[in-house]
Amino acid sequence: MTSATDRTALFHALHAQGPLVLPNAWDVASALIVEAVGAQAVATTSAGVAWSLGAPDGDALDRDLAIGLVARIAEAVEVPVTADIESGFGEDAAGVAETAKAVEEAGASGVNIEDGRGAALRDVQEQKERLQAAREGAPTLYINARVDVFLRGIGEPQERLQHTLDRARVYLEAGASGIFVPGVTDLETVEVLARNINAPLNVLAGPGAPAVRELGTAGAARISVGTALASAAYATAKKAAEELLAKGTYDSTGEGLGYAELNALFR
Repeated sequence: MTSATDRTALFHALHAQGPLVLPNAWDVASALIVEAVGAQAVATTSAGVAWSLGAPDGDALDRDLAIGLVARIAEAVEVPVTADIESGFGEDAAGVAETAKAVEEAGASGVNIEDGRGAALRDVQEQKERLQAAREGAPTLYINARVDVFLRGIGEPQERLQHTLDRARVYLEAGASGIFVPGVTDLETVEVLARNINAPLNVLAGPGAPAVRELGTAGAARISVGTALASAAYATAKKAAEELLAKGTYDSTGEGLGYAELNALFR
């Protein structure tokens, strides 16, 4: 395995070769699967991680549990790991700094930090301080600063683009490495964002979104899918359990990965 320093340098570089496609994982097994099928890096989904550890998404997960999982994933895979740490698992900027440092020490190469709080957004200056603290706590970490204006439908529709660009500028001044704008996949808006943000742009894709090639052509440097893989896996589990209990049959499990294939990933 290459050193953590080398993996972090590689992760930064991957954003310049784009688009970097990240099928989000939520535990060690899903991370190993993502790596095995060819992902250049492993990104966690905060919701998927929280669900797998018995908590709802939305800053409810215990920080030590979250960092412990990041450490296990980073130890298990060879590729860089970036962790979604929600809003930083800290009440204040100092707490966010502690989280970023702990994530870096756990072997991760990057983090996502969101600016949402409940149904609203944090004050932009407060978020700037939180991002500055994260940068001070983890000087080499790739910090992907999330702007939730579009995702949460903040303000009038015609004002959301400029609001996003204004926040992105402040977050980059605070030390962010890249900007994540979930809630936007229309190619015209992606192109405007990419052209006006002086850093790699991350978008969240899923069913109905343009294909990776189209988003990359529009300027997206990084494309992730959030909870999509975890949700699909849990849907399969629900369907199979319902079939077993209601019909006493097992057809829904017929396309599962084989025991030997899965077990071999852990060797």
